[in-house]
Amino acid sequence: MTRRVRLLAALAAVLALLLSGCKGIYDLPLPGGPKAEGPQITVQAEFTDVLDLVPRSSVKVDDVTVGEVTDITLDGWTARVTMRIPKSAGLPDDTRAELKQTSLLGEKYIALERPTGGGTGRLDDGDLIPLARTGRNPEVEEVLSALSLLLNGGGVGQLKIIETELNNALRGNHDDITSLVTQLDTFVGGLDAQKAEIIRAIDGIDTLSARLAARDDQLAAVLKETPQGLKVLADQRRQLTAMLTALSRLGAVGTKVIRASRADTLADLAALKPILAQLNAAGDDLPQSLELFLTYPFPDSSLAAIKGDYTNLHVTADLDLSTLTLPTPTGAPTLPVPVPTLPTLPVPSLPLPTVTVPLPSLPLPTSGVPLPTTSGGPLCPPICVAQASADGADRSWTTLYTGGMS
Repeated sequence: MTRRVRLLAALAAVLALLLSGCKGIYDLPLPGGPKAEGPQITVQAEFTDVLDLVPRSSVKVDDVTVGEVTDITLDGWTARVTMRIPKSAGLPDDTRAELKQTSLLGEKYIALERPTGGGTGRLDDGDLIPLARTGRNPEVEEVLSALSLLLNGGGVGQLKIIETELNNALRGNHDDITSLVTQLDTFVGGLDAQKAEIIRAIDGIDTLSARLAARDDQLAAVLKETPQGLKVLADQRRQLTAMLTALSRLGAVGTKVIRASRADTLADLAALKPILAQLNAAGDDLPQSLELFLTYPFPDSSLAAIKGDYTNLHVTADLDLSTLTLPTPTGAPTLPVPVPTLPTLPVPSLPLPTVTVPLPSLPLPTSGVPLPTTSGGPLCPPICVAQASADGADRSWTTLYTGGMS
């Protein structure tokens, strides 16, 4: 009897020792697990809540068990799950980790999922899957709780009221409802046909909003100064009213003047019509004449020869004075030149006053002053000094142009 008591006490002590580090049955590891084949890597994942997940739970890839959970620790308010998976799984570096359940009342497991695009990089030993790429499915208790809230204190009781009101609104209004549905169909069809324009308008509004947001400080300054501007306008209200009244009177006077001068204005425009027609008929002649006017007396083509205040010109000049003697015309026909007879105008006989002007007595030089000779000189012909003829007339210019012939 004593031996049996001692054995029971030993068993109780062992059970107490085993259960002293556990908080419940869920903390006990599950027996068994997947068979490890090939090189293994250790990966950690952070979860906000792991529910009743325990060590030695399955780790699946594409619904196939490839590893197991080796440890679950608490890091602040985050649960960190350590997993052991084969290196041959070939998961990308941006793999997602989801906490799922095998069935409605089944066990929890970790599902490792590749991104939609296939992912980048490679998941290696010691890598950590952050909270941004982890999650869990809703629990059955959570679904039933939400359903009970909907059935008890939610909107289920209001569905009957909604149904009754809809029946009352639709009863007897079949034609109106049909017309409304037809108009809604046309309206939705128009919106669908203008979908591109609507999208472009929304994009334009987005661009405008971005620009307004970028100029937020300027808009704030404008809004801050607006009350002062309105105050200035309010203070000058009387002057603005007087100005608008004066503008009204000016408009009335202008209208009166325009109506009074309408006939004269039309006549002036009619008189300008032939002038404008002739200017139009001139065509290119007027611009060409204006070009010559700007470069007068030289044509526009000679401007290339003018360099500043001089021009390039090639001239051959013969300055031999003996060649300036004009030949004596012989046998030249005499052309009769008619001389018009001027009428004799009567000259009135006016008494002329007799005015005696004393002349000063000036001494005349007697010698020392060379006097021109009347005979020929080294320049005569063609240039000769004045030579009086028998009748007292000056024949020097006749000698110049006729060679001495009278």
